[in-house]
Formats: sequence, structure tokens, C-alpha cells
Amino acid sequence: MNLKCIAVDDEPHALNMVCTYIEQTPFLELTGRFSSAVEALKILHEQTVDLIFLDIQMPDLSGIELARVLDRGGRMKGPRIIFTTAYDQFALEGYKVDALDYLLKPFSYEEFLRAVSKAQAYAEFAQPKGNPGRSAEPEADYLFLKVEYQLVKINFNDILYIQGLKDYVKVYLYSSNKPLLSLISMKALEDKLPANRFRRIHRSYIISLEKINAVTKSSVQIGKESIPVSNQYKEDFAKLIERWIS
Repeated sequence: MNLKCIAVDDEPHALNMVCTYIEQTPFLELTGRFSSAVEALKILHEQTVDLIFLDIQMPDLSGIELARVLDRGGRMKGPRIIFTTAYDQFALEGYKVDALDYLLKPFSYEEFLRAVSKAQAYAEFAQPKGNPGRSAEPEADYLFLKVEYQLVKINFNDILYIQGLKDYVKVYLYSSNKPLLSLISMKALEDKLPANRFRRIHRSYIISLEKINAVTKSSVQIGKESIPVSNQYKEDFAKLIERWIS
């Protein structure tokens, strides 16, 4: 699928380079080039854009500030952002605003192509599948989460439990000793998980029901970890246990 792109950079040479790269990439369509984020913001409210190549340090409005004010309507909708900058100290900020990638100037066309190929794959994944008249496809047995600057496929049967940390979550997996860290809220992740396989038992914990080894009135044992059941969720969890033993 083709992606409609704009480039935003206050350095003419850097802007020309990005636009040249866009124009020589078959699945990209350059629909605008801007020397300031303020100019770009006006256009973004008037036309559909799939991908923004965005410098960070610019007068009036920085690239990070533009990314913060953009209402993308959820992580799978609206324009994606690839930052193009000469400064690596903004990488963490780029991750926090859900940037798809972060290219350090000067970057080669090969590096550019790798980033936009990721954007194309992301767009294809986000695109609605099938037609209304077709029979429903089987429910997926996995989800994709953004981990650093890539989408990682996670099988539901590999998840042990999930821990919430402010705006982030840690996903603990059966197949790995190291949890995955993703920028997503617990509520948003809870909505992505099948309710018959996962249950929230604490403001900070979602567990896989099939990975439970033992339960008490106030805790759940998964492997070597004892996970608390908070008062807010005790009644709901008690009803679940009653169904298991009845």
C-alpha cells in the first residue's frame, strides 16, 4: 500500500534530502514539505497524511511538541512519525510520543528505507481486514505491542502476567526471563486481551488464567511469583473461583 507523506525540517539541505528519498521510494507519495512545524500543523488538520518525517529542533514549535499536540485518535490511526534529527538525546522523548522510528542525521537511503518499510508494515497491519459481507475470520491468538521502535508479536499462550507502571507495562513471558516493556496503559492493553483468558486482579496486574498454579483469597501464584488480588477485584475474582470449583 502507498503512504502519503510530508517532511518537516527547518534546514533546507536536510529537507531536500528527505524529500528526495521519499520521491525515489515507490510506495511513498510526497504531499507536502514544510520548514516549520506550525506550517505542517495547519495542513495536518486539512488533509490525510499517513507518515510524517519530522525534525526535532525547530523554532516556534519543536518536533516533539508537534507530536504531543497531534491527535492521532489511538495508536493504530492517524499519521505515524519518523523523527529525523542530528541529536540522539531525544530518543527517549521520541519513544514517549509513540514515534515509529528515529533516524540520526546524516542517514543513508538504506537506513531511510528500513524505517519506511517498518511504517508500511505497520500501516498494513492497522488496515481493516476483509469485507462486511464475508464470514468472520477466526479470532487472533496474539497481539502486537510496540517495544522500543518496533512492533513485537506476542502469543497469548506465552503471557504469564502483566504489570502496570504508570504509562508503561511490563509483559512477563513464559519463553523469556526478561519482560517486555511497552508504552501503553493497562486499560488499553486489557481491552486487547480476550476476557476468557486474562483477568485483571489488581490496579497494577493482569494475569493469564491458564498460567495460575494456585490461588488464595488474596493472592495468585504464577510460577514463583505471588501476585496480590486487590480489594477492588476480590469479589469478581471470588466469583471466578467459585465457577472453577462448582
